[in-house]
Amino acid sequence: MAEKIKVAVAGNPNVGKTTIFNALTGARQKVGNWPGVTVEKKVGTKKHKGHVLEIVDLPGTYSLTAYSADEVVARDYILDENPDVVMQVLDSTNLERNLYLTSQLLEMGTNLILALNMSDRAEMRGDDIAIQRLESLLGVSAIKTVANEGTGIEALLDSIVNKTENKPPKPHEIGYGKGVEEKICALEEILGYDQELSKHYPLRWLSVKLLEGDENALSKLSSSNIKGKVHDYLSDFDNEEYEVEMADKRYEFIGTLLPQVCTTCAEDVSPSDMVDKVVTNKYLGIPIFLTLMWGMFELTFAFATPFMELIDMFFGWLAGAVTSNIETAWLASLLGDGIIAGVGAVLLFVPNIFILFFAIALLESSGYMARAAFIMDKLMYTMGLQGKSFIPMLMGFGCSVPAIMATRTLEDEKDRLITMLVTPFMSCGARLPVYILLAGTFFGRQAGSVIFGLYVLGILVAIVSAKLFRTFLARGQPSPFIMELPPYTKPLLKDSLRHMWNEGYLYLRKVGTVIIGGVVLIWLLAYFPQGAEYGSAGSLIGSLGKLLEPLVAPLGFDWKIAVALVFGFVAKEIVVGSLGTLYGTGGGEALSSALMADPGFTPAIALGLMVFTLLYVPCIGAVAVIKKETGSWKWMFFQAAYSTAVAWILALVTVLVGKMIL
Repeated sequence: MAEKIKVAVAGNPNVGKTTIFNALTGARQKVGNWPGVTVEKKVGTKKHKGHVLEIVDLPGTYSLTAYSADEVVARDYILDENPDVVMQVLDSTNLERNLYLTSQLLEMGTNLILALNMSDRAEMRGDDIAIQRLESLLGVSAIKTVANEGTGIEALLDSIVNKTENKPPKPHEIGYGKGVEEKICALEEILGYDQELSKHYPLRWLSVKLLEGDENALSKLSSSNIKGKVHDYLSDFDNEEYEVEMADKRYEFIGTLLPQVCTTCAEDVSPSDMVDKVVTNKYLGIPIFLTLMWGMFELTFAFATPFMELIDMFFGWLAGAVTSNIETAWLASLLGDGIIAGVGAVLLFVPNIFILFFAIALLESSGYMARAAFIMDKLMYTMGLQGKSFIPMLMGFGCSVPAIMATRTLEDEKDRLITMLVTPFMSCGARLPVYILLAGTFFGRQAGSVIFGLYVLGILVAIVSAKLFRTFLARGQPSPFIMELPPYTKPLLKDSLRHMWNEGYLYLRKVGTVIIGGVVLIWLLAYFPQGAEYGSAGSLIGSLGKLLEPLVAPLGFDWKIAVALVFGFVAKEIVVGSLGTLYGTGGGEALSSALMADPGFTPAIALGLMVFTLLYVPCIGAVAVIKKETGSWKWMFFQAAYSTAVAWILALVTVLVGKMIL
């Protein structure tokens, strides 16, 4: 039986860590969440030289100081799971910043391998990194890699196996000066009395963290007796002073190390710097960002239309074939009018979803998305948030659920709460089918521009809401935003396609589970009671709609729209399926024709419905995640009520203005 080797992949954000992880594991990956937290966890396997490598992609962090959830997850995995090898991915063009994390991994006594990524760029600008000297000085293994070309991947796999088969050298130990070292030794002696603690944690590392006042490290002490002794010993010390002093010693160590391993490191201006003078310009940055967004939606329409027509024709034929060949009326209606028509109405927009995710993947892998957060920082700070909050908000263009989870990277709790509350205003992919249906039906060639306007409206509402929340709910100044912009890279088609498929697959999986359940429920309500016309005001769904209609009547919405919006709480895609059921058409051209033939469904109403869909309470999954992440029913209900109130007001304004100009 092959021996199993556990490998943890660590590194700063934007160093190519995920690209190396993908290259090591290929398609043998699974995605889940870390136990007890909602930070994403990626695990992959690889067979190499008779071993099975279980490779875990840790969250990207600049340090392991446990100030954010990502840092805690990464640190606790290394400490508690005790992986056989820790591979740190470094940006070869910026060793000084990357080596700070290295110094912390050395303190933890890990069996460390350094993957010096982007080594081709370092060489192009004249850097000469002495790999063997770096290995000798640190007591680690080091490999030069170029992740997006696959260079060095085989050498990394060999190094992992060699690291486990041979006893690793003792890693370098950072000296903190006589006074601090005496206190570290004293703490090690106290901790040594707890034998269980000694088995699980490096005592020197734990002593350093305790001296720095690390609360997370203090929680590792299970013995109340040891806790008391440690507390008594530390009571006279200023933890903040020691934290600063020890951080200075780590930087001093890095400053001494660098000239010995990289004597020719260049300081020249890179091509990325020159591009950034334009892309991040205070006058041009936001217009460029908006232009790229507009281009994405125009691209989505231009390329998706032929595929949408084919899907529409197929499901129209299939629904007709089923209903005409099944004699049992209720079964024919369930399959044809319910499942096939409802699911087909949602699957119609799969090409748009895939193309949009592909475009977003290209922007992310090129390094542009980090610039989007940077150029938005000033505006965000003015409105009560930091630029870093814009990163999970950008993720909200895909899905609100992981975007809300991504707020765990924000250290400040007030920043995190506000970001969670406003992120659902960013238009997720599930709302896109509603926009495409209504904009395509009522606005023709301007459909892409209309959808672009909705996305911009979502951003503006999120930012204005953040200002209100900062003023009245979570007072104080947002945390300062410090971010290093990664160099621009040539997007890899393979990685972009993989990202597109992963995100698109989640959409398809929702169609096969939540949406089928939703359309079956809608069919039941539309079919019964027997004797009533299918989907009419006399059906159960009509009765429900009439009950809800007064709530949306001031907006010009009828009972059919009211029902569609209620079911949209389960999943926003069901809004389209609901309309298809209620108009008795399924999706596609037939539904578009039915909407245009309805005298109560005007372009102004369509625009108001799109605005309402954009802003009202997010899907049930997002609401549940807000409850889990805030730990409070109060904030969950507040977000649902606030977003729906904002949606109602702005939809009303949209309809009134629309009636005057459309």
